[in-house]
Amino acid sequence: MKLFSVFSAVVISFSVCFSQEMAPLAVGQKAPDFALQYATKDSITRTPIKLSEAVGKQNIILAFYPADWSGGCTKEVCTMRDDFGNLQKLNADVLAISGDYVWSHYEWAKHHNLPFKLLSDHNHDVAKSYSSYNDKTLMNRRTVFVIDRNGTIAYMDLEYSVRDNEDFDRLKDALSKLQ
Repeated sequence: MKLFSVFSAVVISFSVCFSQEMAPLAVGQKAPDFALQYATKDSITRTPIKLSEAVGKQNIILAFYPADWSGGCTKEVCTMRDDFGNLQKLNADVLAISGDYVWSHYEWAKHHNLPFKLLSDHNHDVAKSYSSYNDKTLMNRRTVFVIDRNGTIAYMDLEYSVRDNEDFDRLKDALSKLQ
């Protein structure tokens, strides 16, 4: 009888956890806070970066992407790398987020000389809170958010594409309006 009770409790807890859907995010809403470990081309950090502590200095581009080393993701981060000077002129920093481990991020950032942080969201908790997780592929979806200096979502693109530069140009346009 106890085994049945424990099993029932686990099933009910599991069902409750997965039946609750995250409320959709909207422009003008406070950005969900998080703390994640990250890597750069120079190192792997042990101290997580916390969004709420990064807010205020610059606008922040949160770029969710599926996986290091893939073609589309490489194109995305290299486009941001190649135009990083202009993003900085627009008072923006990039925090790129995937489910890959920091060791992969470090090697990938070093290989492509990426000038920004790659955050590891291995459990995809942050991606889920930003509607950027794909339940079918079990990876992040390619999405982009701009968090302004007040910690508010100023821009979001839940279908960001690297097919051409149109979405990247829209992202830069949104940043220019925050000047």
